[in-house]
Amino acid sequence: MEAAAIAHAHEHHGPPPANRSSRVEPSLLGMLLFIISEVMVFGAFFTAYFFIRVVQSDTWPAAGTKLPVAVAGVNTAILLSSSLTMHWAQTSAKLGNRFGLKAGILTTFLLGLTFLFVQINEYVHIGFSPQDHAQGTIFYGLTGLHGAHVFIGLTLLLMVVIRSFRGHFTPEDHRGVEVPGIYWHFVDIMWVIVYTSVYVLSPTAGSPGGCGRSSRCARRPRCSACSCGSSRYLRRWSSWCS
Repeated sequence: MEAAAIAHAHEHHGPPPANRSSRVEPSLLGMLLFIISEVMVFGAFFTAYFFIRVVQSDTWPAAGTKLPVAVAGVNTAILLSSSLTMHWAQTSAKLGNRFGLKAGILTTFLLGLTFLFVQINEYVHIGFSPQDHAQGTIFYGLTGLHGAHVFIGLTLLLMVVIRSFRGHFTPEDHRGVEVPGIYWHFVDIMWVIVYTSVYVLSPTAGSPGGCGRSSRCARRPRCSACSCGSSRYLRRWSSWCS
């Protein structure tokens, strides 16, 4: 009777354990699926961007505008540095190095906050708004979408910072650091793509695409409708302008 009572006490009650069809941890799998969906969102914005530049052959950036390539380059270096400190924090969490975990995750948060501050400051001083032209709409759409993801990542990092200073993570239980870290690396990779497409691939001043008009204007002699072009062309080809 006593053995039956012990067996009854250890008997499982409630629904059976959920069947796991994947060997990947549920939290990790959920983050990977979320990142895949976000890649599709970015893909929609990049489709609009390349439609303007390739299909319609519009100039980038628009007439009378200039993108701060150097400032964005420094900001890119800041964000890429945060990936290194994030990796330091993840490795420290797996090894039980509490100092490395706290220092790495806090540094990552501060670098990400600096990146977002510089991005907002760029919006203030850039000189055009989303409603001015299609190029402005795409520029603010792409960089703003990424900025929103940086803000979400900073929110996750802030929670990790608080938990790490409270001693919540161990070498056996560090998913709370690893999963936000994967998301942060995704944010960094997406910015490299955005920076290369939007800033680096933009034509330099004085190139055919730099006058801010469509490709039709680039294929004909310069006229007064173009902000670029020398005064010699203005005098010689003024009859081209309507």
